[in-house]
Amino acid sequence: MSGDSDETLFAPQGGFQVHLRDLSGANGSEPLETVRGFPTLVQANAFARRYVRDSLERCRAPRLTPEEVLNAWFAFGEDADVVGPDGTAVEQGWRSANEIRDFAARPCGDAEERNWRVLDPRRHEDDDEEDGGADPEDAA
Repeated sequence: MSGDSDETLFAPQGGFQVHLRDLSGANGSEPLETVRGFPTLVQANAFARRYVRDSLERCRAPRLTPEEVLNAWFAFGEDADVVGPDGTAVEQGWRSANEIRDFAARPCGDAEERNWRVLDPRRHEDDDEEDGGADPEDAA
């Protein structure tokens, strides 16, 4: 049995990462941002999928055909790549190419399908910072 099946259960040292890419080319081929610290491949994949789904939906306008939605996403949207802690591709990492045409053809009807924030490991950092500060109600 290869180690590939273990990557869905256990993150490598340093966790999985998701590279966020600006498709408008503003950053060239470099990621716009790297989100680090995903404890499992399942979580990293779900985050990347939801992030791209949300990006595509923000490019959708009334009366656009699926092809026009896709073209708008390629011009103005953001893509996501799941990578390991060293920045290299992960064999079972989610790829937008597998679902992007379906996303364009089928408007999202479920807000949960776009909610990448709930899976974002950075939100725990924000929660920790808030917990460390003074309670605004104590000041009153």
